[in-house]
Amino acid sequence: MPPRRQIVVVILVVVAVAVRLSVAGDLPEFREAPAFRNGRECPRTAWSPASQEKNPHDPSIIHIAMTLDATYLRGSVAGVFSVLQHASCPENVVFHFIADRRRAADLRRVVAATFPYLKFHIYHFDPNLVLGKISYSIRRALDQPLNYARIYFPDLLPSGVRRIIYFDSDLIVVDDVAKLWRIDLKRHVVGAPEYCHANFTSYFTPKFWSNPVFTASFRGRRPCYFNTGVMVIDLWKWREGKFTEKLEHWMKVQKRYRIYELGSLPPFLLVFAGDVERVEHRWNQHGLGGDNLEGLCRNLHPGPVSLLHWSGKGKPWLRLDSKKPCPLDSLWAPYDLFRHSSLFSDS
Repeated sequence: MPPRRQIVVVILVVVAVAVRLSVAGDLPEFREAPAFRNGRECPRTAWSPASQEKNPHDPSIIHIAMTLDATYLRGSVAGVFSVLQHASCPENVVFHFIADRRRAADLRRVVAATFPYLKFHIYHFDPNLVLGKISYSIRRALDQPLNYARIYFPDLLPSGVRRIIYFDSDLIVVDDVAKLWRIDLKRHVVGAPEYCHANFTSYFTPKFWSNPVFTASFRGRRPCYFNTGVMVIDLWKWREGKFTEKLEHWMKVQKRYRIYELGSLPPFLLVFAGDVERVEHRWNQHGLGGDNLEGLCRNLHPGPVSLLHWSGKGKPWLRLDSKKPCPLDSLWAPYDLFRHSSLFSDS
């Protein structure tokens, strides 16, 4: 190879490595989580996407789906850690992570380094699926394509996975997730805590409520608000009922008529509200991040707690880092595996 060509090749390699490091460098680093092992009473399981196709719906395996991105990775890691720490059979929990293809490899390395014993798989989500369907909302974070990935779980996950629990990336579980996994969905596609005291009309614009064609979508149902950050989903029934297409329909209506102000929540309300299997409120103590504009501190709802959810603008890791935490953020802190940079070098 001529010397000039060698120099060009070396330069290209150096540039490629530099770009790679800069891309991966914006991901936070975490301490390695301890290994969580099953007790003797736990059934033995072996899972992989291929084995799931051959042996579908093994009830002893708990499938949890979450999204992964650089912005919320710290919250996702804390959520995973909390699930494992409180699970009665942690080795029987499988995580299904959805990530942008461009970041999937880097995110995989972070998860594998933080949880060396974790059973997980990362699926690639194509943002182009929703880019032309997303309408701007009251908070920019709600407009990110990955927020809409939950609509496509039945297309992304192996067909042998019948049921999943979906968790947002800003929550911690403080109870055995198997209790949530075992709820009976009966005929329903989705199970979630409902909040029928909430002002349901506020989730849609006057243009929606003044149009009888739109409001007819709730005919035969008594719709109640539910938070989509915690859902138990029957993927087989979802596919059978073509619910992805139904959700996409309302996203198209929104683009034309502007019938709501929030992001991916209202389409779920339009399709499922009033037809949800009720889950105890303890499984989604939501709203701890305040509202979508100011993110002020909030207290817990009355009653027992199995899951704490910082939905809203305020995230516990940001408030803790800014030295302006809310009182309940101290409950999230023990699950934070983020490796803070030290002021002192070991050398």
